Amino acid sequence: MLFCSVELAARIEQAEARLVVDCTRTAAREREGQQTFVLPFAGGWAAYSGPGSPLAKVAGAGLQGAFVPDELEAIEQAFARVRAPVQIELSCLADPSIGRRLTERGYVLVGFENVLGRRLTPAAPDRPPIPSAQGAAQGAAQEVEISPVEGDGLAAWLDTVVTGFAHPDGQGVESHEEFPRESLEPVMGSMARTEGFRCYLARRHGEPAGGASMRMHEGVAQLCGTSTVPAHRRRGVQGALLAARLGEAASAGCDLAVVTTLPGSRSQHNVQRHGFELLYTRAILVREALTS
Repeated sequence: MLFCSVELAARIEQAEARLVVDCTRTAAREREGQQTFVLPFAGGWAAYSGPGSPLAKVAGAGLQGAFVPDELEAIEQAFARVRAPVQIELSCLADPSIGRRLTERGYVLVGFENVLGRRLTPAAPDRPPIPSAQGAAQGAAQEVEISPVEGDGLAAWLDTVVTGFAHPDGQGVESHEEFPRESLEPVMGSMARTEGFRCYLARRHGEPAGGASMRMHEGVAQLCGTSTVPAHRRRGVQGALLAARLGEAASAGCDLAVVTTLPGSRSQHNVQRHGFELLYTRAILVREALTS
């Protein structure tokens, strides 16, 4: 069993915060004239990379730093200037007083997301599927080819991933937010070009079927950006993408792989079948845009 201590959660949350910060800084370099910002808060970071971006949020707060009212005030004013709500993703292992102080300031709970993880070792980068599903999984895996993507191949990867995200699976708790294609494409493109990101394209019978990415930070492999084109769902695409990234992360020396999912979703079901365990939940707290 993988027990999630406060220390382990802090390690994961710091990796998440660095991912948000680094992708935002990539977007700032690539999109001249686009207003962006990165600000500290309670040991984590707030970031904004443009309207409608899924990276416009506060991550990593409350586990390695104290609540500083002036930091939060600066964040709220920065989001007010771009007429965007403030979204704070707060681990259930963070300082409980932070959640209380946020609700006192008018933040509203709008949803949850689950953080799952599994240990990695170089000798056993991936476990086989559970016995009851082994035959079907092996058969499906033979249909799916996974390849790393860079350079000119990023266009096909981006189109595949965004197409998958544009058609949610529908299982489990519904997300509190939706992102149009025109918002996702520049953000996902910047992520793909951020240092340390690795992108993967899945083909089934030669056709682009799904895509995913991975970021490794101080031994933590963050598996993110996974989506499957609707016509290729339930065909082992997510499992094949998981196995490829877990193997590469273990070979690179990572000792932990993590993934974030909506509660009760098909994605959570898939990663748990591949040995991931539920570590903790993040509460998503939002304060609507203020007038600056």
